[in-house]
Amino acid sequence: MRAPIRTRLTLIAGASFALVLAVGGVALFLRLRADLLATVDAGLRSRAGAIVADVEAGGTTVGSAGGLVEPDDAFAQILAADGSVEGTSPGLVEGPLLTAEEIAALDRPTFLERSVPTVEDVVSARVLAVPASGGRVVVVGSSLDDNEEALARLAALLLIGGPVLLGAITLIAWLATGAALRPIESMRAEAAAIGGAVAGRRLPVPDTGDEVARLAATLNGMLDRLETAIERERRFAADASHELRTPLANLRAELELSLRRSRTIDELEATVRSAAEEAERLSRLAEDLLVLARADRGLLPVHPRPTDLGVLVEAAMVELRPRAAERGIEVEASPAPGTRVDLDEARVGQAVRNLLENALRHTPAGGRIGVEVGRANGSVRLEVWDTGAGFPEAFLPHAFEPFTRPDAARARDDGGTGLGLAIVRAVAESHGGSAEAANRPGGGASVVLLLPA
Repeated sequence: MRAPIRTRLTLIAGASFALVLAVGGVALFLRLRADLLATVDAGLRSRAGAIVADVEAGGTTVGSAGGLVEPDDAFAQILAADGSVEGTSPGLVEGPLLTAEEIAALDRPTFLERSVPTVEDVVSARVLAVPASGGRVVVVGSSLDDNEEALARLAALLLIGGPVLLGAITLIAWLATGAALRPIESMRAEAAAIGGAVAGRRLPVPDTGDEVARLAATLNGMLDRLETAIERERRFAADASHELRTPLANLRAELELSLRRSRTIDELEATVRSAAEEAERLSRLAEDLLVLARADRGLLPVHPRPTDLGVLVEAAMVELRPRAAERGIEVEASPAPGTRVDLDEARVGQAVRNLLENALRHTPAGGRIGVEVGRANGSVRLEVWDTGAGFPEAFLPHAFEPFTRPDAARARDDGGTGLGLAIVRAVAESHGGSAEAANRPGGGASVVLLLPA
């Protein structure tokens, strides 16, 4: 099991700061040591230059500049080529600072580290040996005690102050991470409490305008869509149950009635015919529901092949014209040439028949139904219009939702199942197209099916 995010972030922040502190401390220590040593070297060069100049002028003493006294603990010696001491600072123990071999090997100014014995103690010193005339060597040096004390104080400060600072930074990171994650924890608790019993309950959105606020807003949007989808599914299930109940009840009533008493052949035939009609209605409804269910999951199978949409429309109108003629409704079609496209003939044929049935159902006697097929903006356009009352304005945004009707109070025998336009949209979208519903300026309704050319 992984540690909580707050713990992981705090550990990462602490480890990162510890690394920065360690690297920075080492770099600071090394830089200070180098700077202190450079300062000592600069002083040694200055003193060595002055003494060498004096020696070149014939002097043989180191003068007052070489006293081993505070504040700089400086000292100097003048050595002959054989290693004997010609001049030395007071306070040094007798004896040369360099051996004869070192003097013989010296060919240029050289810095050395030496433990120098004095009358009081042995001190760690930085020494500069400079060759002079006559094979002599000028040796100047400076105690490193002050440098070492400064470096020791810095090391102690880093070793003591570093962990204290690290602990403070880690505590601040812990508190800051907790404060940053508190809105997320509040959202988590609210999400755990949200259930289907209370509609509209949403996550709290912090008034920060940062990523957490945007996350809360995004999750609330997702909850809105989920609630809408769940409500749509519930409504779909309820409407489907209601639609199935009516033909099932009629079918059961017909069968029960036929069994209550003896009937003639003609009566039995009428009963069976009525039962068959109800069974056919059930079959169509089940098929429509299956189409919509597959379309919602993106699994509606289509098998496109080159098809002339105009010919497909004419075939559908052959079934419509006799019923339209019985009511005195004129049906006209104006297919344009060049409407041969790849489509699933069975699916698109079902959509066209649904559009024609819908127009016929809502067109009064003596009215007109029109079908126009053509190309527009790189798509094949099929429009079915009528001269009926048109769609109510409030119905248009929901025209393609399942089980919706322009007149909610209309009986299902007159108003259909409310699945026709939903199937039209499903078929269009399964082909990569779309469907649109509108009212015509001169009156009546219009539904447009757009398919990729």
